[in-house]
Amino acid sequence: MAKNERGVKYMWTREELKTRGKTALHRNYWITVLVTFVLSLLTGGFNSGRNAGETVGDILKESDGGVTDVIQTVGATIFAVGLLFLIIWGIVFLIARIFVGNLFEIGCMRFYEENSERKAPFGLVVEGFRHGNYGKNVLTLFLRDLYTFLWTLLLIIPGIIKAYQYSMIPYILAENPDISRERAFELSKIMMEGQVGAAFVLDLSYIGWEILGAITLNIVNILYTNPYRQSAWAELYKVNRQSVLDNGEASYQELPGFTQKYN
Repeated sequence: MAKNERGVKYMWTREELKTRGKTALHRNYWITVLVTFVLSLLTGGFNSGRNAGETVGDILKESDGGVTDVIQTVGATIFAVGLLFLIIWGIVFLIARIFVGNLFEIGCMRFYEENSERKAPFGLVVEGFRHGNYGKNVLTLFLRDLYTFLWTLLLIIPGIIKAYQYSMIPYILAENPDISRERAFELSKIMMEGQVGAAFVLDLSYIGWEILGAITLNIVNILYTNPYRQSAWAELYKVNRQSVLDNGEASYQELPGFTQKYN
């Protein structure tokens, strides 16, 4: 353990978090994989882009030089339509992410937190839509994403730092849907104080699995890497949570834990 200006900060190692995360994953493997796939799908974990130029290329191969101008016009039209489609799709996805995906993120974090201790049910993924805090939670996570984006505009590094500082927010909201937006941001930054570099290295430690995932057309990422990483991050939240509770930086009323048991 190490001291900071607020008190004792619990230290952790990557090996500890990953070992406990792996245990949680294998305890409830297929449900964890399904939850992580839903999280990835609804928060941008897939690539929907297509190359409109492929159609133009096929036409050019089958045409002679006498119709080049026509082909170029058709190609430009296809490109413009494709670009418009991508813009519209991007806007639709962004709206869906803000009003739906982020709430599923809260539910998925609730699942990972509970699954760390026992087999958690898939139904927890909709917890973000319950308890009458829909509007507040939408705004909280929207501001998290907005602030991160604005910091990224300054340069890439500040955006990365802010992303890690805000990384505990969905876990906090999953544990206490009634907590204020300001307090959720404050607690997340307290939890991650002095840990941004170590958390970055934790993510970096999965690079080998990511490469294997790329080789297998994302299959390994879906079936193992992503649920493994998410389970380890839930363990990081548990360490940080206990730290702020023991230091008096948060109360058990703010972070009450989970009392409901599941078979």
